[in-house]
Amino acid sequence: MPIPIRQNMKVASYLMRQRLAKNDKFPLIVELEPLFACNLSCPGCGKIQYPTEVLRQRLSVDEAVEAVEECGAPMVSIAGGEPLLHPQIEEMVGELIKRKRFVYLCTNAVLLKRKMERFAPSPYFSWVVHLDGLKERHDAAVDRVGVFDTAVDAIRLAKQKGFRVTTNSTFFTTDSPKTIREVLDFLNDDLKVDAMMISPAYAYEKAPDQDHFLGVRQTREMFKTAFGDGRRKKWRLNHTPLFLDFLEGKVDYDCTAWGIPSYSIFGWQRPCYLMSDGYTKTYKELIETTDWSKYGRGRDPRCDNCMAHCGYEPSAVLATTHSLRQSLRAAIGTH
Repeated sequence: MPIPIRQNMKVASYLMRQRLAKNDKFPLIVELEPLFACNLSCPGCGKIQYPTEVLRQRLSVDEAVEAVEECGAPMVSIAGGEPLLHPQIEEMVGELIKRKRFVYLCTNAVLLKRKMERFAPSPYFSWVVHLDGLKERHDAAVDRVGVFDTAVDAIRLAKQKGFRVTTNSTFFTTDSPKTIREVLDFLNDDLKVDAMMISPAYAYEKAPDQDHFLGVRQTREMFKTAFGDGRRKKWRLNHTPLFLDFLEGKVDYDCTAWGIPSYSIFGWQRPCYLMSDGYTKTYKELIETTDWSKYGRGRDPRCDNCMAHCGYEPSAVLATTHSLRQSLRAAIGTH
């Protein structure tokens, strides 16, 4: 089971409290972006397209902690930019762990070996290393030769030191079922990472490369074939079974972007970290003043090709909680 029992139990308890309180909108995980600066220039990401004065800004530790506490989410994904460039990132992680939040620190791993000693293994902490393919494919995705080898070395060292390591792989139109299987087999069987996250490429408005984002039909066909022959059952995928069903086109959902809100130096971003329709100062304002009914496939043209986890993983989680069969399926890790 890729998701630890401690985390599963805490999230299940959290979901039960939300249901008892009759809350219809609540966060499952916060996408915390303490900076937009990065040490890579990936063509599929537009974060470093911000002007220099924005790239120099950082969230303070207090601002980050206050945002997480305000919304109450049990999990935090620290992204960016490259979080390891933040001068107080280890303090930020430490404060969130003190509050028993499950922290996923996303990194391209270029600085991971150098910065690893500043962190300590914890059941509440996981590295999330981005690997978008095997050596040649990943180095092309990040536009720098040698990054794949650096990331693999860092993952091996982190595992040796007792850290939990998750990977995150984004797939583009340049991928195929074969390349998806190759990278997941390598991560699962050779590197033996604790869990793997996967996502179809989504269209950042600022991304330099706008030609290789997957459409809905392409996504479904690619993952249906990649998952064939029972492959997905052997991989330690850090997703609910229903989200994987969604990627294959077996089920469909409405977008619930409010389930993974994004907080950055600008504030709370609406409706999600892929689209910038304004910002609010508080989480309460984000929830109460955003017209969530406007977003999702068939409602906003920008959403038509989106199957991203920030909108649909929460939908799958909620669908799981409404079915005893699916709840049991998720609990025993039956993908």
